[in-house]
Amino acid sequence: MVSKKTMLANLLLAFVSVNTVLDYGESSYSGISNYHANIRRMASVKASFISRNGVPPISHSFSTTPVLTGSRVYHATDYGADPSGKLDSTDALEQAISDAFRSQVEGHLIQGVADLGGAQLHLDGGTFKISRPLRLPKIRGGNFMILCGSLTASPDFPTDRHLIELLPSSSSFSYEDVTLKDLMIDSNFRGGGIAIVNSLRTIIDNCYISHFVTNGILIQGGHETYVRNTFIGQHINAGGDRREKDFSGIGINIKSNDNAVTDVVIFSASIGILIQGQANMLTGIHCYNKATGWGGTGIYIQAPGFTQTRIANSYFDFTGIVAEDPVQLHITGSFFLGNAFVLLKSLKGVAFGINIVDNMFSGDYTGVPTVQLDQSNSPFTKIEQVVVDRNNARGMVLKSTVARGSIWRNGTTWTVDFSRALLFPNLIKHVQYTLHAGASFPRHILRNASGNRVTVETELPTSATLHVAVDQSTVGYT
Repeated sequence: MVSKKTMLANLLLAFVSVNTVLDYGESSYSGISNYHANIRRMASVKASFISRNGVPPISHSFSTTPVLTGSRVYHATDYGADPSGKLDSTDALEQAISDAFRSQVEGHLIQGVADLGGAQLHLDGGTFKISRPLRLPKIRGGNFMILCGSLTASPDFPTDRHLIELLPSSSSFSYEDVTLKDLMIDSNFRGGGIAIVNSLRTIIDNCYISHFVTNGILIQGGHETYVRNTFIGQHINAGGDRREKDFSGIGINIKSNDNAVTDVVIFSASIGILIQGQANMLTGIHCYNKATGWGGTGIYIQAPGFTQTRIANSYFDFTGIVAEDPVQLHITGSFFLGNAFVLLKSLKGVAFGINIVDNMFSGDYTGVPTVQLDQSNSPFTKIEQVVVDRNNARGMVLKSTVARGSIWRNGTTWTVDFSRALLFPNLIKHVQYTLHAGASFPRHILRNASGNRVTVETELPTSATLHVAVDQSTVGYT
């Protein structure tokens, strides 16, 4: 028999309104001219997200008195879920999650988000088939975990949904400190794996996500989602799959700010990580999803004019990095194998605050440049504080924004050609040179520095060596 307290809770859930979730992935282009306005806008938006006084008050009431005095671990099999994966377990798992969200303790996390006291849905190592997404209740709560088991989509699972969805009923933050840990997610080519929408401080840890056709992980809106120690691939392989040219989907789709992806392998997808938000940090990433030769991209940064992305200590295995109009992009300590390269793509000609330093590149000696420019839409015209330096390459053409060269001849003109080494065409902003002519000291002049070539001329013929150092980067605006 259902208790009065349970009946009241169910009635409360039934009256919660469901509103359309805002898509924070759509962002307008903001160039250098609007840089400071964007800084103020982002600071204002971020402050409104994380300020305790800025979060809308809870739209429904709930008891702050502890509902459960014993264990807050809810076992899937206790609710009749089938751990063999033969029968549909959606209803049982949803009921277990619903009960976990009623196990509130006194106090809150962020204002209006109830503390669930460390409640857990424990899958006990079982495999559970589901026919619709597992969604958290329309009750704002946190300090909750789903762990230790496998979820697989049934043949009739919706193709436009994800197996686990943190999908709030409004634009305000509904969930905080939710952990998805030690899970095998098999989308069965029916949709995506995990969707984290408008949530605070979410952790995806030690998960294996496969057979998705949309996103392995979608992070939209919200703040500080951490993905770590996780394997993601549309097709389970170890590289060189015969279906590689047909890989589709996105391993991790980030439409949000201030997130971190650490120690993650993406082994098959069209795009390993798509970034459409700002201030995200990626470290220890191994991308060997669809190779560049088949049209794949390891990391695609689609946040033109306001990038603020840091990529460190990662491994790009036959697939590289693309960044659109990058502003404040840092790529360091990474290894690019199999002609993998970094591509800067111009939409409105902006390249500002870029560091591509201390990386290693290895190719097949076919003349592929380590860093490339795509200026098919527009040439780069706003180039400031771009540093491509201290990289090394084997079997690829090493590109840089600084270069040194020398030439000896007997005559009146000396020309050092840096066009093969320098990244930007016809953009030498600083030149230092020394003309070493032995005991003589002829009068000389820097005659030309265009086309990435430096020419020095002497008044009289002489035998000398010209040493030149050039730099394409500047500090400040011109």
